[in-house]
Amino acid sequence: MTTTIRDVAKLSGVSVATVSRVINKNGYVSAETEAKVQEVMKRLDYEPNQLARGLTAKKTKTIALIVPDILNPFFPVLSRGVEDVTKLHGFTLILCNSDDSGIKEKSYIDILRKKYVDGMIIASNNLGLKEIKDLEQSNIPLVVLDRAQDIETNCVIRVDNYGGAMQAVQHLLDVGCKKIAHIYGPLEYSTARERLAGYEEVVKKLPWFTPTLLVPGDFTIDGGKKATVELLKIHPDVDGIFSGNDLMSIGVLKQLHNLNIKVPDQIAVCGFDGINLTEITQPELTTVAQPIYEAGKLAAENLIARINNTKKGNEVINLPVSLIVRDSTRKKVQEKNDI
Repeated sequence: MTTTIRDVAKLSGVSVATVSRVINKNGYVSAETEAKVQEVMKRLDYEPNQLARGLTAKKTKTIALIVPDILNPFFPVLSRGVEDVTKLHGFTLILCNSDDSGIKEKSYIDILRKKYVDGMIIASNNLGLKEIKDLEQSNIPLVVLDRAQDIETNCVIRVDNYGGAMQAVQHLLDVGCKKIAHIYGPLEYSTARERLAGYEEVVKKLPWFTPTLLVPGDFTIDGGKKATVELLKIHPDVDGIFSGNDLMSIGVLKQLHNLNIKVPDQIAVCGFDGINLTEITQPELTTVAQPIYEAGKLAAENLIARINNTKKGNEVINLPVSLIVRDSTRKKVQEKNDI
């Protein structure tokens, strides 16, 4: 039989209202009475109903994380970073997968708002300014990941997509590539636009550059495969490919293998993100790595600080990226060093 607040009140010899004040630390209760109630709660192994308490105060110790595609290996790592921090602080995490659908995402937000979640972390490119403003007007603390710098909200956490792309392309040049192509993601995403801009900044003045070296790949493995075929039809002499994310680069590696093109001997390949799959491809993939887990932790820490009113105001946090050189470009480095 479940112990209720009435059982605690009866055994303590006080009213239900007094027990409630002890539990919620709201209103005056003498030290003697509080100690007595606490002792009875411990003896009866009574745990207050967190949901009921939360609904009364419109606080439920829950945080929502909305991601576009949980099957993308990037997002489980991000989610784990969020979860580890929320658990440490006694919050429950609700994970929502939007399937990269703006309609589904808005539906989640409407439902979560009615459920009195204390705050939201949204890793999405579908969230519009109107939805952000609506959340802010509802006084729901919000952390947004991977959005353009001009988005003004509680907290935006992003990485140096532009600088990371420049690192990738410069690395391909340094290892001896003479003609480098770029496979880019959907241009409605700021991440795709920034990585494309970083590529163009490095190569735009080089004599071999032409816009036909830019091919869309949809941020997917299949997109990378199809883009590789299209690219090599136009530019069979390409000897370096920088893809806007690792999934597309994995597709590139697979398609080059199908075409009996050796990596990196004939074409060097570099990706972006640093997902775990880059360590098990053949060859292992050179990539510009984001601090994925750390970004998740930082998002949760900032959101909880805002929920607890220890941090206020708009803030943009820019995280660094790092080039991880692996076998998909490494042989070219060795060959150049041997000259």
